[in-house]
Amino acid sequence: MKHMYKLFLSSVALLTGLAQLKAQDPVFTQFYANPLYLNPALAGTKVCPRFNLNYRNQWPGISANYVTYAASYDQYIHQIKGGIGITAFTDQAGGGTLKTTSVGAIYNNHLPLNRKVSINTAVQAGYWQKSVDWSKLSFGDMIDPRQGFIYNTAEMANRTSITNFDMSAGMILTMDKYFVGGALHHAFEPNESFLNGVSVLPQKYTIHAGGIIYPNHNDKETSISPNILWKKQQDFQELNLGMYFTRNVIVGGLWYRGQDSFILLLGIEKDLMRIGYSYDVTVSKLTNATAGSHEISFSKSFTCKKPRPKHRPVQCPSF
Repeated sequence: MKHMYKLFLSSVALLTGLAQLKAQDPVFTQFYANPLYLNPALAGTKVCPRFNLNYRNQWPGISANYVTYAASYDQYIHQIKGGIGITAFTDQAGGGTLKTTSVGAIYNNHLPLNRKVSINTAVQAGYWQKSVDWSKLSFGDMIDPRQGFIYNTAEMANRTSITNFDMSAGMILTMDKYFVGGALHHAFEPNESFLNGVSVLPQKYTIHAGGIIYPNHNDKETSISPNILWKKQQDFQELNLGMYFTRNVIVGGLWYRGQDSFILLLGIEKDLMRIGYSYDVTVSKLTNATAGSHEISFSKSFTCKKPRPKHRPVQCPSF
Protein backbone atom coordinates (compact mmCIF):
# COMPACT_ATOMS: atom_id res chain seq x y z
CA MET A 1 0.00 0.00 0.00
CA LYS A 2 2.82 2.37 0.88
CA HIS A 3 4.55 1.50 -2.41
CA MET A 4 1.39 2.29 -4.39
CA TYR A 5 1.02 5.59 -2.53
CA LYS A 6 4.55 6.63 -3.45
CA LEU A 7 3.96 5.52 -7.04
CA PHE A 8 0.88 7.71 -7.13
CA LEU A 9 2.84 10.67 -5.76
CA SER A 10 5.56 10.13 -8.34
CA SER A 11 2.99 10.21 -11.12
CA VAL A 12 1.47 13.39 -9.73
CA ALA A 13 4.89 15.03 -9.48
CA LEU A 14 5.76 14.06 -13.05
CA LEU A 15 2.47 15.36 -14.41
CA THR A 16 3.00 18.54 -12.43
CA GLY A 17 6.47 18.92 -13.92
CA LEU A 18 5.12 18.50 -17.45
CA ALA A 19 2.38 20.99 -16.71
CA GLN A 20 5.00 23.41 -15.52
CA LEU A 21 6.21 23.67 -19.11
CA LYS A 22 3.76 26.55 -19.35
CA ALA A 23 3.05 27.26 -15.69
CA GLN A 24 6.02 27.79 -13.41
CA ASP A 25 9.78 28.33 -13.46
CA PRO A 26 12.07 26.34 -11.12
CA VAL A 27 11.86 27.62 -7.56
CA PHE A 28 14.63 28.60 -5.14
CA THR A 29 13.82 29.48 -1.53
CA GLN A 30 17.13 31.08 -0.61
CA PHE A 31 16.01 34.01 -2.68
CA TYR A 32 18.92 36.42 -2.20
CA ALA A 33 21.53 33.66 -2.27
CA ASN A 34 20.63 33.36 -5.96
CA PRO A 35 20.28 37.11 -6.66
CA LEU A 36 20.43 37.22 -10.46
CA TYR A 37 17.74 34.54 -10.71
CA LEU A 38 15.49 36.61 -8.45
CA ASN A 39 16.03 39.95 -10.15
CA PRO A 40 18.56 40.92 -12.86
CA ALA A 41 18.74 44.40 -11.29
CA LEU A 42 20.79 42.86 -8.46
CA ALA A 43 23.74 42.31 -10.81
CA GLY A 44 26.73 44.28 -9.57
CA THR A 45 24.93 45.73 -6.54
CA LYS A 46 27.62 44.38 -4.21
CA VAL A 47 30.17 46.27 -6.36
CA CYS A 48 33.05 43.76 -6.04
CA PRO A 49 33.07 40.51 -8.06
CA ARG A 50 30.80 37.79 -6.67
CA PHE A 51 30.34 34.10 -7.60
CA ASN A 52 27.29 32.07 -6.51
CA LEU A 53 26.41 28.38 -6.60
CA ASN A 54 23.02 26.89 -5.70
CA TYR A 55 21.60 23.39 -5.39
CA ARG A 56 17.98 22.41 -4.67
CA ASN A 57 16.41 18.97 -4.25
CA GLN A 58 12.62 19.16 -4.02
CA TRP A 59 10.61 16.12 -2.85
CA PRO A 60 13.55 13.65 -2.55
CA GLY A 61 11.21 11.13 -0.92
CA ILE A 62 9.65 10.22 -4.27
CA SER A 63 11.24 9.15 -7.54
CA ALA A 64 9.78 11.99 -9.64
CA ASN A 65 11.58 14.72 -7.70
CA TYR A 66 12.94 18.05 -8.93
CA VAL A 67 16.69 18.75 -8.86
CA THR A 68 17.95 22.20 -9.82
CA TYR A 69 21.47 23.65 -10.07
CA ALA A 70 22.33 27.31 -10.62
CA ALA A 71 25.48 29.42 -10.97
CA SER A 72 26.07 33.13 -11.47
CA TYR A 73 28.80 35.77 -11.57
CA ASP A 74 28.41 39.54 -11.31
CA GLN A 75 30.34 42.73 -10.56
CA TYR A 76 30.15 46.52 -10.94
CA ILE A 77 32.26 48.10 -13.68
CA HIS A 78 33.04 51.78 -13.19
CA GLN A 79 33.78 52.43 -16.87
CA ILE A 80 30.23 51.56 -17.96
CA LYS A 81 28.58 52.93 -14.79
CA GLY A 82 26.74 49.72 -14.16
CA GLY A 83 26.87 46.06 -13.28
CA ILE A 84 27.21 42.99 -15.46
CA GLY A 85 26.18 39.43 -14.73
CA ILE A 86 26.18 35.94 -16.18
CA THR A 87 23.69 33.38 -14.93
CA ALA A 88 22.90 29.75 -15.71
CA PHE A 89 20.73 26.98 -14.33
CA THR A 90 19.68 23.45 -15.14
CA ASP A 91 16.53 21.78 -13.86
CA GLN A 92 15.59 18.09 -13.92
CA ALA A 93 11.94 17.27 -13.29
CA GLY A 94 10.27 13.88 -12.97
CA GLY A 95 13.50 12.02 -12.26
CA GLY A 96 15.17 13.50 -15.34
CA THR A 97 12.22 13.03 -17.70
CA LEU A 98 12.02 16.74 -18.39
CA LYS A 99 15.20 18.87 -18.42
CA THR A 100 15.63 22.62 -18.77
CA THR A 101 18.93 24.44 -19.25
CA SER A 102 19.19 28.23 -19.44
CA VAL A 103 21.97 30.81 -19.71
CA GLY A 104 21.72 34.60 -19.66
CA ALA A 105 23.74 37.82 -19.74
CA ILE A 106 22.76 40.96 -17.79
CA TYR A 107 23.54 44.65 -17.94
CA ASN A 108 22.42 46.72 -14.94
CA ASN A 109 22.53 50.52 -15.05
CA HIS A 110 23.19 52.24 -11.73
CA LEU A 111 21.72 55.73 -11.27
CA PRO A 112 22.47 57.47 -7.95
CA LEU A 113 19.89 60.11 -6.99
CA ASN A 114 21.77 61.22 -3.89
CA ARG A 115 24.10 59.69 -1.30
CA LYS A 116 21.36 57.45 0.10
CA VAL A 117 18.96 56.80 -2.77
CA SER A 118 19.71 55.05 -6.07
CA ILE A 119 17.90 53.21 -8.85
CA ASN A 120 19.15 50.14 -10.71
CA THR A 121 17.50 49.12 -13.98
CA ALA A 122 18.57 45.98 -15.80
CA VAL A 123 17.94 44.02 -18.96
CA GLN A 124 18.72 40.33 -19.45
CA ALA A 125 19.08 38.38 -22.69
CA GLY A 126 18.92 34.62 -22.42
CA TYR A 127 18.85 31.33 -24.26
CA TRP A 128 17.26 28.11 -23.04
CA GLN A 129 16.80 24.50 -24.06
CA LYS A 130 14.14 22.04 -22.91
CA SER A 131 14.35 18.30 -23.55
CA VAL A 132 12.10 15.35 -22.77
CA ASP A 133 12.99 11.65 -22.50
CA TRP A 134 10.03 9.95 -24.17
CA SER A 135 11.25 6.51 -23.02
CA LYS A 136 10.42 7.48 -19.43
CA LEU A 137 6.82 8.40 -20.23
CA SER A 138 3.86 6.06 -19.74
CA PHE A 139 0.68 6.07 -21.85
CA GLY A 140 -2.77 4.57 -21.41
CA ASP A 141 -2.37 1.93 -24.16
CA MET A 142 0.55 0.37 -22.24
CA ILE A 143 -1.68 -0.74 -19.36
CA ASP A 144 -3.30 -4.15 -18.92
CA PRO A 145 -6.21 -3.99 -16.41
CA ARG A 146 -4.78 -6.94 -14.45
CA GLN A 147 -1.05 -7.02 -15.09
CA GLY A 148 -0.24 -3.31 -15.30
CA PHE A 149 2.28 -1.84 -17.74
CA ILE A 150 3.08 -4.71 -20.14
CA TYR A 151 2.41 -3.33 -23.65
CA ASN A 152 4.39 -1.11 -26.01
CA THR A 153 2.76 2.19 -26.78
CA ALA A 154 1.54 3.23 -30.20
CA GLU A 155 2.28 6.86 -29.41
CA MET A 156 4.96 8.40 -31.60
CA ALA A 157 7.71 10.46 -30.01
CA ASN A 158 7.78 14.06 -31.19
CA ARG A 159 10.72 16.43 -30.88
CA THR A 160 13.05 15.55 -28.02
CA SER A 161 14.32 19.11 -27.49
CA ILE A 162 13.40 22.72 -28.18
CA THR A 163 15.38 25.96 -27.92
CA ASN A 164 14.47 29.63 -27.88
CA PHE A 165 15.67 33.10 -26.86
CA ASP A 166 14.32 34.95 -23.86
CA MET A 167 14.29 38.50 -22.51
CA SER A 168 13.83 39.75 -18.94
CA ALA A 169 14.11 43.05 -17.09
CA GLY A 170 14.27 44.31 -13.52
CA MET A 171 14.62 47.34 -11.31
CA ILE A 172 15.45 48.04 -7.69
CA LEU A 173 15.17 51.24 -5.66
CA THR A 174 17.45 51.47 -2.63
CA MET A 175 17.08 53.92 0.23
CA ASP A 176 19.98 53.59 2.64
CA LYS A 177 19.06 50.38 4.53
CA TYR A 178 15.77 49.69 2.70
CA PHE A 179 14.96 48.50 -0.81
CA VAL A 180 12.08 47.62 -3.11
CA GLY A 181 12.44 45.86 -6.44
CA GLY A 182 10.55 44.22 -9.25
CA ALA A 183 11.31 41.93 -12.19
CA LEU A 184 9.62 40.75 -15.36
CA HIS A 185 10.85 37.44 -16.77
CA HIS A 186 9.98 35.97 -20.21
CA ALA A 187 8.86 39.37 -21.51
CA PHE A 188 7.93 38.10 -24.98
CA GLU A 189 6.58 34.69 -23.86
CA PRO A 190 8.66 32.42 -26.14
CA ASN A 191 7.10 29.27 -27.56
CA GLU A 192 8.13 26.05 -25.81
CA SER A 193 5.85 23.47 -27.45
CA PHE A 194 7.28 20.03 -28.24
CA LEU A 195 4.49 19.56 -30.78
CA ASN A 196 3.64 21.64 -33.81
CA GLY A 197 1.37 24.00 -31.90
CA VAL A 198 2.01 26.96 -29.65
CA SER A 199 2.61 26.70 -25.90
CA VAL A 200 4.10 29.92 -24.59
CA LEU A 201 6.32 30.32 -21.55
CA PRO A 202 4.21 32.75 -19.47
CA GLN A 203 5.56 36.00 -18.13
CA LYS A 204 6.64 35.90 -14.48
CA TYR A 205 6.22 38.94 -12.25
CA THR A 206 8.22 39.40 -9.05
CA ILE A 207 7.99 42.15 -6.43
CA HIS A 208 10.23 42.09 -3.36
CA ALA A 209 11.04 44.53 -0.57
CA GLY A 210 12.85 44.58 2.74
CA GLY A 211 15.40 46.25 4.90
CA ILE A 212 18.20 45.72 7.38
CA ILE A 213 17.69 47.05 10.90
CA TYR A 214 20.34 47.32 13.61
CA PRO A 215 18.70 47.19 17.08
CA ASN A 216 21.85 48.71 18.55
CA HIS A 217 23.33 51.38 16.28
CA ASN A 218 26.75 50.78 17.83
CA ASP A 219 26.63 47.05 17.04
CA LYS A 220 26.75 46.41 13.29
CA GLU A 221 27.23 42.66 13.81
CA THR A 222 23.67 42.14 15.05
CA SER A 223 20.75 42.83 12.73
CA ILE A 224 17.27 41.77 11.73
CA SER A 225 15.91 41.93 8.20
CA PRO A 226 12.15 41.75 7.50
CA ASN A 227 11.23 40.87 3.91
CA ILE A 228 8.27 40.30 1.62
CA LEU A 229 8.28 38.65 -1.81
CA TRP A 230 5.39 38.13 -4.24
CA LYS A 231 5.49 36.15 -7.47
CA LYS A 232 2.94 35.45 -10.19
CA GLN A 233 3.24 33.32 -13.30
CA GLN A 234 0.07 32.56 -15.22
CA ASP A 235 -2.34 30.99 -12.66
CA PHE A 236 0.41 30.38 -10.10
CA GLN A 237 0.69 33.01 -7.39
CA GLU A 238 2.85 33.00 -4.25
CA LEU A 239 3.33 35.35 -1.29
CA ASN A 240 6.36 34.90 0.98
CA LEU A 241 6.86 36.65 4.32
CA GLY A 242 10.23 36.27 6.02
CA MET A 243 12.72 37.45 8.59
CA TYR A 244 16.51 37.06 8.84
CA PHE A 245 18.43 37.27 12.12
CA THR A 246 22.19 37.91 12.03
CA ARG A 247 24.62 37.68 14.94
CA ASN A 248 28.33 37.91 14.11
CA VAL A 249 28.90 35.24 11.42
CA ILE A 250 25.66 33.28 12.00
CA VAL A 251 22.50 33.95 10.01
CA GLY A 252 19.12 32.38 10.78
CA GLY A 253 16.01 32.77 8.69
CA LEU A 254 12.32 31.93 8.81
CA TRP A 255 9.90 32.35 5.89
CA TYR A 256 6.20 31.58 5.58
CA ARG A 257 5.00 30.70 2.07
CA GLY A 258 1.23 31.13 1.89
CA GLN A 259 -0.53 28.00 3.12
CA ASP A 260 2.05 25.69 1.59
CA SER A 261 5.18 25.60 3.74
CA PHE A 262 7.61 27.16 6.19
CA ILE A 263 11.24 27.72 5.23
CA LEU A 264 13.97 27.27 7.86
CA LEU A 265 17.45 28.59 7.10
CA LEU A 266 20.87 28.51 8.72
CA GLY A 267 23.88 30.25 7.20
CA ILE A 268 27.45 31.27 7.92
CA GLU A 269 28.94 34.43 6.47
CA LYS A 270 32.58 35.08 7.24
CA ASP A 271 34.97 37.43 5.48
CA LEU A 272 34.27 37.01 1.75
CA MET A 273 32.63 33.57 1.88
CA ARG A 274 29.08 32.48 2.59
CA ILE A 275 27.35 29.10 2.83
CA GLY A 276 23.73 28.36 3.69
CA TYR A 277 21.30 25.48 4.10
CA SER A 278 17.51 25.69 4.06
CA TYR A 279 14.69 23.20 4.44
CA ASP A 280 11.13 23.66 3.22
CA VAL A 281 8.73 22.20 5.79
CA THR A 282 5.62 21.25 3.84
CA VAL A 283 2.46 21.66 5.92
CA SER A 284 0.17 19.62 3.63
CA LYS A 285 -0.62 15.90 3.93
CA LEU A 286 2.30 15.09 1.59
CA THR A 287 4.91 16.09 4.22
CA ASN A 288 6.08 12.62 5.27
CA ALA A 289 6.02 11.11 1.78
CA THR A 290 7.91 13.85 -0.08
CA ALA A 291 10.62 14.53 2.56
CA GLY A 292 10.31 18.28 1.98
CA SER A 293 12.88 20.27 0.01
CA HIS A 294 16.59 20.82 0.66
CA GLU A 295 18.64 23.72 -0.64
CA ILE A 296 22.34 24.59 -0.34
CA SER A 297 24.00 27.83 -1.41
CA PHE A 298 27.62 28.94 -1.65
CA SER A 299 29.01 32.37 -2.44
CA LYS A 300 32.51 33.71 -2.83
CA SER A 301 33.21 37.43 -3.11
CA PHE A 302 36.49 39.06 -4.11
CA THR A 303 38.19 42.26 -3.05
CA CYS A 304 38.28 45.19 -5.44
CA LYS A 305 39.17 48.85 -5.58
CA LYS A 306 37.02 50.88 -3.21
CA PRO A 307 34.24 52.61 -5.15
CA ARG A 308 33.35 56.23 -4.86
CA PRO A 309 30.68 56.96 -2.21
CA LYS A 310 27.85 57.24 -4.74
CA HIS A 311 28.44 53.61 -5.76
CA ARG A 312 27.92 52.07 -2.34
CA PRO A 313 26.78 48.41 -2.21
CA VAL A 314 23.05 47.74 -1.97
CA GLN A 315 22.06 46.52 1.50
CA CYS A 316 20.17 43.33 0.63
CA PRO A 317 20.07 40.07 2.62
CA SER A 318 22.62 37.38 1.78
CA PHE A 319 20.20 34.47 1.77
